[in-house]
Amino acid sequence: MKKIGGLFLVAVMAGVFTLGTYKIFFEKSDSLVYQNEEMPVFQTSSSSIAASGVGIDEVDFTNAAEKTVNAVVHVKNITSGRSPGNLMEFFYGYQERITPQVGTGSGVIISPDGHIVTNNHVIAQATQLSVTLNNNKTYEATVVGTDPTSDIALIKVETEEPLPYLVFGDSDNVKLGEWVLAVGNPFNLTSTVTAGIVSAKARNLGRNQSFIQTDAAVNPGNSGGALVNTNGELVGINTAITSQTGSYIGYSFAVPSNIARKIVQDLLEYGDVIKGVIGIRTVDPGSEYARSNGIDQVDGVFIGEVEEDSGAETAGLKNGDVIKQIDNIRIRKFADLTGYIATKSPGDMVDVELERDGEMLIVPVEVRERQILQLPVLGFTVKNLSEQDREKYDTPLGVKIIGVPENSRKYGLEGKVILEVDGQEIRDIKDARKYFSAISRYGQTSITLMDENGERERVIFQ
Repeated sequence: MKKIGGLFLVAVMAGVFTLGTYKIFFEKSDSLVYQNEEMPVFQTSSSSIAASGVGIDEVDFTNAAEKTVNAVVHVKNITSGRSPGNLMEFFYGYQERITPQVGTGSGVIISPDGHIVTNNHVIAQATQLSVTLNNNKTYEATVVGTDPTSDIALIKVETEEPLPYLVFGDSDNVKLGEWVLAVGNPFNLTSTVTAGIVSAKARNLGRNQSFIQTDAAVNPGNSGGALVNTNGELVGINTAITSQTGSYIGYSFAVPSNIARKIVQDLLEYGDVIKGVIGIRTVDPGSEYARSNGIDQVDGVFIGEVEEDSGAETAGLKNGDVIKQIDNIRIRKFADLTGYIATKSPGDMVDVELERDGEMLIVPVEVRERQILQLPVLGFTVKNLSEQDREKYDTPLGVKIIGVPENSRKYGLEGKVILEVDGQEIRDIKDARKYFSAISRYGQTSITLMDENGERERVIFQ
């Protein structure tokens, strides 16, 4: 019996070794890798140098590099992990063991009083944060605020002396082919500088975001580091690479500085990011509808629907309009539009240049706070109640369901108002995002609904 048990254990260990070897050496897949009082006034510069017609031998990177390395820091985070103590515990169960896990990344000092911008994934779930400057001084850091959607976080260190910092450049003025430097701490190699050019702008990477793409070498540990122009101005926060191996193979992506600056200002002023929209839905150029109607050939953003109670509706934008420019920023695709609007706050006005029936128009549109949300997990599309909705349903609370996934349409939920989820009262889409994000994909979810007749019902999803 002992011999059989021993053979079984040897066989299991051999299987684990074989599987691990296959995973490490043979299995590859394309993946997007995300690298592990008074309001401060963050300085901004609007200058930009395009490298058109300028060879690398004619560009002096030394001043920009010298400015940047002293303002880019090494960020170390400690999180608590759980793991078995040995192989027998792995197979037969183990008592919970809490072990510290260390992650590293980069950050950029943006004010002399110690505010540092980095990536959210660099500091996510950290129980302890420390920051090491280029002069090897180390400080404990605290989290001021985060925005997981854009992968931007703001942290702060307390120092007696002012710190070197970078000024924000205008990422809207960055040109294709412009020389840029990526500065960070790849593989724990501190103060590393690499050079490249801007390869593309407004890359969305399937995340409905706008990234600057460069060919400057970026590797794990560069996350949260600086992308600067040849003047040493911050034009982006290095965030991701696309890779089969987890290391750089030619493409890297940065959150534009104008977006990062707006997020930082919101976190300091409101403790949260207040995102604005103009209130349109577009037609996917790759859809069959777009191809059959020639929309896939449109140079601009084709408006498929104007949202109710939006700035676009108030301004008179219509289905079929094609947006060409906003505030003199050329709009060729949806990521161009979302990238620019992400730098604006609710209440800002933008001049939208559009084509309607062959005629060019310029229409002022107010950016307003987002009123529509696709709920996490369940996938319902909901909106804040309008004044008409509040009167119709006779309630000041709740969000209205305006769209449901195909597998839920048989329940007749569209048009009803969600009042509660798992006993938590829903006032608006902010509450809806918060409480629906917390529900489990594997447990039961209880939702209290109300129809236009005031009848309430409770629905259980699992």
